[in-house]
Amino acid sequence: MSGRQIVVVGAGMAAARLTAQLLARDPDAAVTLFGDEPHVPYNRALLADVLTGRYAADAIGLPAASAQVRTGSEVVAVDTAARTLELADGSIAAYDTLVFATGSNPVLPPIRNLHCTSNTGEGGRLKQGVHAFRTLADCARLAEAVPGARRAVVVGGGILGVSAARALAALGLPVEIVHQAPYLMERHLDEQGGAALHRALADLGVAVYPENRAKSLVGTDRTEGVELANGYRLDADLVVLACGVRPRVGLARAAGLEVRTGIVVDDTLATSAPDVYAIGDCTEHRGRVHGLAGPAWEQADVLAAHLCGAPAEYPGSRVFARLTAGPVEIAAFGDVAPVDGDGHDVIRLADPTRGTYKKLVLRGDRLVGGILVGDLATVGALTHAYERDEVVPEDPLHLLISRGAPQ
Repeated sequence: MSGRQIVVVGAGMAAARLTAQLLARDPDAAVTLFGDEPHVPYNRALLADVLTGRYAADAIGLPAASAQVRTGSEVVAVDTAARTLELADGSIAAYDTLVFATGSNPVLPPIRNLHCTSNTGEGGRLKQGVHAFRTLADCARLAEAVPGARRAVVVGGGILGVSAARALAALGLPVEIVHQAPYLMERHLDEQGGAALHRALADLGVAVYPENRAKSLVGTDRTEGVELANGYRLDADLVVLACGVRPRVGLARAAGLEVRTGIVVDDTLATSAPDVYAIGDCTEHRGRVHGLAGPAWEQADVLAAHLCGAPAEYPGSRVFARLTAGPVEIAAFGDVAPVDGDGHDVIRLADPTRGTYKKLVLRGDRLVGGILVGDLATVGALTHAYERDEVVPEDPLHLLISRGAPQ
């Protein structure tokens, strides 16, 4: 592999992981990362902790080993026939192997009056007081706005929305979450787990409005509140949009790669163009887009091995979601909502006085899913058993109440 120019479009978590793995296998590898942002790769999962001041912005950087990282360098076109990239400044860069690690963009919800009156459409400027929460720049703008704000509304109750709400509450703001689904983090939790999370946030002063849709923002050039679809108004001078993300695929589509929801890749992470690969949030593998750090890192590890000549294929990922935001602790993995009568056994333990909820889903003697809210003491042993598809003990209850799971 030495001597080949490996170019990565993107300088996020997936790109940093790929670079580290490549250079660990081949220290002489020539790797260049092109990133839109002015920052070196950093851990987006810690943005809420940067917002609260737990970490400084430069403390969440990720090592990119001895790779060349070109920050503030937007790639605007890819020519897979000529094997070149065009940058926003008009310069051209050549590659032998190209990797798309372009990540994802935040989804802007269909809320009326979201933009300033002089700007309309997704390309317009968001109304003053309205913030996305995806990058360090977003985090910096939000941190500047918090001291002058009186009330905050977070639109979206997934992992990012819950994390943002907890951080804003920790900074002393009254916070309300508006969420369309029946309960919080519905992609990862069941109804009881969502209820336990709801109670944990209430203890922090965060109000939650499930099964509600934000219809319109109130105010002209600055937000004054959020009007819900049922007509109720929430006063707010700070609104955070946390409505999920969408794979960033425009560059790949324009280059002629096969794109559905994400950039389509095979088990070697190869795209439809020769010597072009994709990893992370922007990819679609076997019809699935993960959008989580764990699968992105697994893809990066497989691709590094493949590019270095080792036999390696990506079979897909066992999804694991974790949120440790101050007193709000959540872990969820696998199939947490099995269909009744399909051969699964479910064990639940709930303690409302301690604010904990635990659930295991088993099929025969195998652990196929689990939820932990409020107590992650056994999470390491549980995920170990799940990821390795290990046989669980005859009495699996102790997997929830002790550290005695198989090591």
